[in-house]
Amino acid sequence: MSADSMAEPKSKTRQALASAPCLLGQSDSDLSVPLPASEFHGLLNSLSRVFGLRLPDSKDDPDYRFLSAVAGLFQKTTLGPETILEKHQRPWLNVYLTQHGVLRLFRETVAGKVAIHHFFTEGDIIWPVFGRTRTVRNTLCLTSVTHCTLWVANFRAFRASIQACSGDRWAGFALALIEELAELSTMREFQKQTLSATERYAILVREYPELIRRVPDFQLAAFIGVAPATFSRLKRAC
Repeated sequence: MSADSMAEPKSKTRQALASAPCLLGQSDSDLSVPLPASEFHGLLNSLSRVFGLRLPDSKDDPDYRFLSAVAGLFQKTTLGPETILEKHQRPWLNVYLTQHGVLRLFRETVAGKVAIHHFFTEGDIIWPVFGRTRTVRNTLCLTSVTHCTLWVANFRAFRASIQACSGDRWAGFALALIEELAELSTMREFQKQTLSATERYAILVREYPELIRRVPDFQLAAFIGVAPATFSRLKRAC
């Protein structure tokens, strides 16, 4: 048997084996590097989680066609911190799917006092859940906290696309998010009314550790309903 014929099985075996991650930077023809998933496929996966669906393997599956139709409405955008997306006294126009970054939902008085209701992070979908929010009577504001990568679609087109597929699907989707936000809102209001500032800060640290690392202190202070000076004192004490 020749040396070449003896070496051939070894070469085939090498190609079949997975390579250690530390070797991926080398330009070796024997290394097989998988292609990254397309952005559209990533959007489909995000939407499947939002709607509580398993992304089907077949493009002929009704759920796959539904998710593809909805995904076709979205455009990807990147923006910097403190970019205004939706503002009070203007109809809320869009729906946002967060790929990366942190956004805050808040109300602001004429005097500039701010009440932050919620922070949204990766994987969250944000849309005008209240009818009033879609009119000039809107009192909610949405602004980026960090650099963000978002998928953005017109809300009316988004809702119409889901309703065209199934009215029940829109009702189920909308109800689930409304219930989640209502529960979080009422629980936070209860905590503000019944717990001390120290107790509310402890809950923030325990339940939202990522926000502690990514959100400015003065915004976290507004989130738990304390003055910035009080928040600084609580932070030093812990």
